[in-house]
Amino acid sequence: MTTATTAVPTTRVPSDGRDNRAGWIFSTPFLVLYALFLIGPVLVGLVLSFFNTATVKNDLGAFVGLDNYLDILSSVDFWKSMWHSTLFTLLTVPFLVVLPLLAAVFAARITRNRWFYRVAFFAPYVVPSASVALIFSYIYSPEIGLLTKAFTSVGLPDPGFLSATKGAWFAVTLMTVWWTFGFNFVLYTAALQEIPEETYEAAAIDGASAWQQIRSITVPLLRPTIGLVLMLQVLASLKVFDQIYILLGGGPNGSTRPVIEYIYDTGFTTYRAGYAAAGTMVYFLILVLVSAVWMITSRRRDARA
Repeated sequence: MTTATTAVPTTRVPSDGRDNRAGWIFSTPFLVLYALFLIGPVLVGLVLSFFNTATVKNDLGAFVGLDNYLDILSSVDFWKSMWHSTLFTLLTVPFLVVLPLLAAVFAARITRNRWFYRVAFFAPYVVPSASVALIFSYIYSPEIGLLTKAFTSVGLPDPGFLSATKGAWFAVTLMTVWWTFGFNFVLYTAALQEIPEETYEAAAIDGASAWQQIRSITVPLLRPTIGLVLMLQVLASLKVFDQIYILLGGGPNGSTRPVIEYIYDTGFTTYRAGYAAAGTMVYFLILVLVSAVWMITSRRRDARA
């Protein structure tokens, strides 16, 4: 038996130089904005981190080398605020990965008024953080707040949503999950629309129940999207600032202050711009390290698949 083979042409077609020029021309506006608003501030922050710069002075101040970094790395308050950002990530990420997935699957299986559920699940995400924090501050208010009264009306003690550490973490976690739920819901909904309907119809003909279809079809095919949502949510939660700052001010007694609020306080309250820049660089490297670990892990998992 003979096997026919087809020769694959290996000669590369020489590229037209005009294509490259067109690519650079169309990319130039983005590259300029990228350099101005990302690379530029990073370089400025890197320079400031080596000087004893004060926010209220125009000059850089005295060159201090790595002293700002040594102060940051030995600061108890910095690592305490780092733990607060990590704790917030641990509290919110599981809810913000699983609940939007369940809601997206639920909305996809609804046959009537599906648009209503999609709008309802996504709507909170478009509300500004200041408005969300103001609304929830009323809900959490002692004695008159809706949620506080719900606790006291059934004989439970006031959890102290705005005055006790455990109550404050519960308050900001609940508010964040409600507020940012919609973004991940949209990602899951878009991924669900890529799954062919014929796949579910074939499974139904074979007698698969709704739960078996979700477990054997939906979840495996959504695995790349779940991984993406997980990584985006980890990075977003590690960068938490506005909702804790507006709702709690980092309190009570700094027990919820995240690392970005610590950097903000040192830069704009105590005016230590060089020290704050060093803290920003350290935190930036931590986020880059988290992203790099995720990319390496994902590539190894894809290579094994």
